[in-house]
Amino acid sequence: MAIDSTRFLEDLHKLRSFGASGVGKGVIRPAYSAADIAARQWLAERMAAAGLTPHFDPVGNLFGLAEGASLLMGSHSDSQPEGGWLDGALGVIAALEIARSSDRPISVVSFQDEEGRFGVTTGSAIWSGGLALDQADALTDASGIRFDAARASMADLAQGFVDPTRFKGFIEMHIEQGPTLDAEGEQIGVVTDIVGIRDMAITFLGQQNHAGTTPMHLRRDAFQALALFNARLNDRFRNVVTPQTVWTIGRVDLHPNASSIVPGRVRFSMQWRDGEPDRLLRMEEIIRTTAQEVATEQEMTLEYGPMLGLEPVAMDPAIRAALEHGAQSVAPGKWRRMPSGALHDATNVARLMPVAMLFTPSINGISHDFAEDTAESDLIAGLEVLDHAVGLLDVF
Repeated sequence: MAIDSTRFLEDLHKLRSFGASGVGKGVIRPAYSAADIAARQWLAERMAAAGLTPHFDPVGNLFGLAEGASLLMGSHSDSQPEGGWLDGALGVIAALEIARSSDRPISVVSFQDEEGRFGVTTGSAIWSGGLALDQADALTDASGIRFDAARASMADLAQGFVDPTRFKGFIEMHIEQGPTLDAEGEQIGVVTDIVGIRDMAITFLGQQNHAGTTPMHLRRDAFQALALFNARLNDRFRNVVTPQTVWTIGRVDLHPNASSIVPGRVRFSMQWRDGEPDRLLRMEEIIRTTAQEVATEQEMTLEYGPMLGLEPVAMDPAIRAALEHGAQSVAPGKWRRMPSGALHDATNVARLMPVAMLFTPSINGISHDFAEDTAESDLIAGLEVLDHAVGLLDVF
């Protein structure tokens, strides 16, 4: 059967309704929230209607299994706390449409907690063996909720882990989450590789005190330590990084967070990404050295949380070639090869099998925001590239 673009778009919009923000097309569907679980149950019904066997594993990853050996396709359906309607969802619904229209055996997956409520691509990291379940269970979110408590909300749906050897490869379609394709007027990006990532929490512990009576030279102000750390880090990275390297302090917990109190503690996230493992290591060394210098100078105690991360991953040449052939067929002169600066479940799945990725444009390069969007014509073009590529693959 031919792919049905109308059905594809209808399902994509239906998935958006679970946790709809009320602002544009945005969604609020964090991992293990009521909206997330309801969305997964609806996806399981759609998988069953497509002739697949729905299967929830112990951490909430949802598979729609074809009989026998198959190609796995999909992404994730959880969202950022304020997320867009396509991030992850596009790859899941596109995979579902290919599964029900292709004469090839296609299985579908929606991985859990890709967006990192508890860790880094948590669900696929556990399934792929990159993160032990007992280690994951001790992770906590920003509110202090443990991972084991959160996944218990899906315990009545859980079965065992799916054997990865039944899959011959994995394809993940995703929005670019960057400006390149949109700015260049192109429809398709065929991913060459995914950058590596490191993520850890850092804490400076100083002395909480009165904001009106404590002289500046006697303060052990945790926020001032953070400000000094950030300024020095940016300066010291200058001769180490490339234009593609990125680093972010994205979450800051300042205690007690009151206007008349010198803050005595600051806990913040430190994340960095690059395509070269050696550069990631060098950046870690600079981060730790700089943090220790600041702690010593400012009379602070320094603490680190667990280091989380993934290594850079190159896409499988054979599957990538099929996607390139499809891109040239569907969007001649309007596609490119490109790296992924964003992290994806494909990085974890690459431990188990060949993987490849396909991008569609993000309007104005916006993602992780309610304003995230892609033209429907570009969404359909991506679906058509997938359909074309699957027909060429000899992995079955």
